[in-house]
Amino acid sequence: MKRKILKWSVILVVTGLAVGAVGAQQTNEVEQLRKELREMRERMQALEQKLGSIEQKPAAPVPVIAETVPSAASTWKPSDPVRVSKGGAYMDIGMVATFAAGGSTASDIEGGTQLGGHDPNQRGFTVQGAELNLQGAVDPYFRGNANIVFQLDSGGESFIELEEAWLETVSLPGNFQIRAGQYLTEFGRINTQHPHTWGFVDAPLVSGRLLGEDGIRNPGARFSWLVPTPFYSELFFGVQNSQGGTANGFRDDHGGEGFLGRVNTQGRVKTAGDMLYSTRYAASFDLSDTQTLLAGASAAFGPNGSGADTDTQIYGMDIYWKWKPANAHAGFPFVSWQTEGMLRRYQAGASTTLDLTGDSVADFAPRETLTDWGFYSQLLYGFHPGWVAGLRGDYVTHSKMGAYEDLYGADAERAMRWRISPNLTWYPTEFSKIRLQYNYDDRDGIGTDHSVWLQFEFLLGAHAAHKF
Repeated sequence: MKRKILKWSVILVVTGLAVGAVGAQQTNEVEQLRKELREMRERMQALEQKLGSIEQKPAAPVPVIAETVPSAASTWKPSDPVRVSKGGAYMDIGMVATFAAGGSTASDIEGGTQLGGHDPNQRGFTVQGAELNLQGAVDPYFRGNANIVFQLDSGGESFIELEEAWLETVSLPGNFQIRAGQYLTEFGRINTQHPHTWGFVDAPLVSGRLLGEDGIRNPGARFSWLVPTPFYSELFFGVQNSQGGTANGFRDDHGGEGFLGRVNTQGRVKTAGDMLYSTRYAASFDLSDTQTLLAGASAAFGPNGSGADTDTQIYGMDIYWKWKPANAHAGFPFVSWQTEGMLRRYQAGASTTLDLTGDSVADFAPRETLTDWGFYSQLLYGFHPGWVAGLRGDYVTHSKMGAYEDLYGADAERAMRWRISPNLTWYPTEFSKIRLQYNYDDRDGIGTDHSVWLQFEFLLGAHAAHKF
């Protein structure tokens, strides 16, 4: 109502001025009236804006705690992370789910032909993992990362595990960096990679046997130094707890069932000498404009639970080569070759606590050092955008039979075996993949087995770039 009265008042004034202007005879009077008319129009607009601001009640500001990136005004894509932010801190949220379907002629799939904790574990369908990834900036000094994995075992029981959760510095001088929390140990290449970044459905045999079904990862701290060389060169040193299922071959109690003929008699960490120590050096070189080579050496040391003064040493060498032409589009075509070799020296203590013959009587196993080794080599060929063909060969064995094996029979956990695995992967986009793989397994003392696995996977939200 006020707005209408104001408008009609202004209109009457303007009309009066216009009539006066028509009757004016002098040019200066006409110009004066025109000037007054312009001023009146400007006042009218100003009054309307002021009245509108009074009639509209201002809305209280609402803090934004979650937004998609880019802004909500644009169309959200699966590659855009869901970001929770406040000031300079933020957290990107993503998820990757991996499943497998297939079967095998083996009667002991889980822990037999398949040694990895994320491998297909039964005929039919396997939930290899649904992994929630949280990563972001904590403040100007730290960034954080967490990987929480949901799985189903072969019995259909659900379980959740904290795969990684660590804090890492981002502003230390001298190219130094510190990471602390639960993290994958810097040992070789495959150990630090999450399953969805693997080039194959399952883990290599040497990793499953010598590092354990989940690899090496435990709470601890890791120090790294980016060496100031003309090429990429980085040195790592870590210290972690030595007990638990993610420290296989060290102080893992293996559920009381024994390991290499012995049971864990030492329990948990008591002193600094009971910790698990690891070190790694990696260097990368550009062989040409189209070829890059990365090589590394790793070692892990720590006590095992078979005796009061027994330890485990694991050594590794790895090499990675990749060719990609200068005119590659979206990463294709490419050829990559990756090889890792590992050796484990397990100092086993004397034991009389395990029944090795099945007669319900504890048998004696002497003190000795058991040496096991193996390697894998894999070749990937990205021959067309979205299509990758792969071939991997695995081999694991021991240097000699243990004294306890001479007495009580061969240990399947040390027996020689090899495997050939061709596969074909289709990436419809970078957010999904379908992979078909065949495994030919040959195990000493058991025979050959054939397995076929179809893997399918999807990603939502943020996901870190794959390591070179």
